[in-house]
Amino acid sequence: MPQTYPRPWSLVPGLVGAMIARRQRSFHRDAQAAVHLLKPPLEIRGREHIPASGPFLLTINHYGRLGFPSWWLTMAPSSALPVEVHWIMTGAWIFLDRWYTGLVRDFTRWLFRQVAGVYGFYNMTPIAPYSNDVEERARSVRRVLEYAHRTTQPVIGLAPEGRNHPDAVLGPLPPSAGRFIARLANACQVILPAGIFEEDGRLCVHFGAPYLLETPAGLSGDALDEHVGQVVMRAIAHLLPANLRGEYA
Repeated sequence: MPQTYPRPWSLVPGLVGAMIARRQRSFHRDAQAAVHLLKPPLEIRGREHIPASGPFLLTINHYGRLGFPSWWLTMAPSSALPVEVHWIMTGAWIFLDRWYTGLVRDFTRWLFRQVAGVYGFYNMTPIAPYSNDVEERARSVRRVLEYAHRTTQPVIGLAPEGRNHPDAVLGPLPPSAGRFIARLANACQVILPAGIFEEDGRLCVHFGAPYLLETPAGLSGDALDEHVGQVVMRAIAHLLPANLRGEYA
């Protein structure tokens, strides 16, 4: 039977208060409090691979299914790490061809900016066909890269796929994602891969060994996207059950 996930309502008053007061809040502590509610408890594999400190870039699969709240993708690994993770999160929820598309987009754009401000996250403008705002997406990328380069020990979290794929199977990266990851990896020095999945009714996070991202010189933009995508996603696939690895098996 699939696990039923509790909603961590006890965190809401503190989060709302932080939004109103415009003060920062520890996502690491909030994630630990939320994960404590899971029954059966979260299973962590590969603890020996978790770095004691930054810098590193955490990459995860965009696991999802009906009944699995998306916030567990960030809360589960964050609860196991000894440092605060600065996640790159979506800038809005967009449902195409629905009468409520505009309302949901505008409300979640405001809400996600507030959440990002409280936890030190970075909003990323959705890609086409969900959004055609190329300039705003470029600004989002620059903000993340500026943080990575000005911080001595950056710890950044990212789900490279940027969206769910059918049956939670790994899917291809969006255009230019490989180039973005290559620049982040240069600032963060190493990549820590993690696979998130459910097994025997339990949520699992499997950390792999950190690695350096090596890229051949002289690759075109598209070739760099392909190379980085293969390296990064195969590292994640290795940590997942075989049925979730997709084309990266």
